[in-house]
Amino acid sequence: MIAFGVIMRTKLLLSTFICLSLSNNIFANDADLCKSKIESESYIEAVPYCEKACNLNDSKGCFNFGVAYELGVGVRQDYGKARIYYEKACNLNNGKGCVNLGILYEDGHSVKRDYQLAKTYYEKACNLNVGMGCSNLGKLYAEGQGVRQDYGVARTYLEKSCNLNEGYGCRNLGVLYAEGQGVRQNKRIAKEYFGKACDMGHQPGCDDYRYLNENGW
Repeated sequence: MIAFGVIMRTKLLLSTFICLSLSNNIFANDADLCKSKIESESYIEAVPYCEKACNLNDSKGCFNFGVAYELGVGVRQDYGKARIYYEKACNLNNGKGCVNLGILYEDGHSVKRDYQLAKTYYEKACNLNVGMGCSNLGKLYAEGQGVRQDYGVARTYLEKSCNLNEGYGCRNLGVLYAEGQGVRQNKRIAKEYFGKACDMGHQPGCDDYRYLNENGW
């Protein structure tokens, strides 16, 4: 097995927790205060503003409050509460909430591990054009977790993820070409996808790109 032969999955956590934005001015005051407190690392002070924004059905407030509970910043870490807020965010069509909810089910945090539910939430996130949802869904198909293993379907979702400028999707798509999984092995194409992932600041993609360079590709 060559160095880059692992399909990777990740979640949307601290970086997206900090990058809060609003599309509805009704919630601007509480959510903006939540954002500013988080950016200044005043997590305890941020909590009531995030909670209030969520109670007013602001999906980003719910997502961020879920992240707070999952990370244990400003509140005691509690995967059960994180799940509740991710569910509300997802029900409000926040794709990032759907991604992290899917990961809780894939990993079995606070819930019984359920790949089928993970797939359902990743699908919703992907349909909402969240690249990480497509990437994680592609991983399920590549590894046959909760679904019949199908590299062709995996490639379709990873292509969409990459087209949505998700570094993990581009890197994982490169793995398929590097390993010849569901496609004709082509390290030149793999290198292109690794390079695209690297250009997005995705370190594993950079590592794989360098590995191919060092081995004459």
